[in-house]
Amino acid sequence: QVQLVESGGGSVQAGGSLRLSCAASGDSYSDYYMGWFRQVPGKEREGVAAIRDRGLTTYANSVKGRFTISQDNFKNTLYLQMNSLKPEDTAIYYCAADRADYGLINWYKYWGQGTQVTVSS
Repeated sequence: QVQLVESGGGSVQAGGSLRLSCAASGDSYSDYYMGWFRQVPGKEREGVAAIRDRGLTTYANSVKGRFTISQDNFKNTLYLQMNSLKPEDTAIYYCAADRADYGLINWYKYWGQGTQVTVSS
């Protein structure tokens, strides 16, 4: 199994940037597919970005061109660079891992505790 710890959340004004990190420990990081999700109270958790088979990346339409997912396999860390942030990006952001390639579907087995991102107008 793998343990995930997110960091990098915070408060920022609209148009600003944040970079989230997700440190993985436990099993071999390279055995897992990774993704970022977010959730607003009262709403379902939605997929934001994921790294899929052969390293291909996929993004939710709402973040395309603004967010970039990447990973450092030597550091066992997943990143989400978020630029041009909007108030509607406000949510708790979670990283997730699974041995199956679920993309933006929230069927991942392992989840971090989440990190709050707040974007003010």
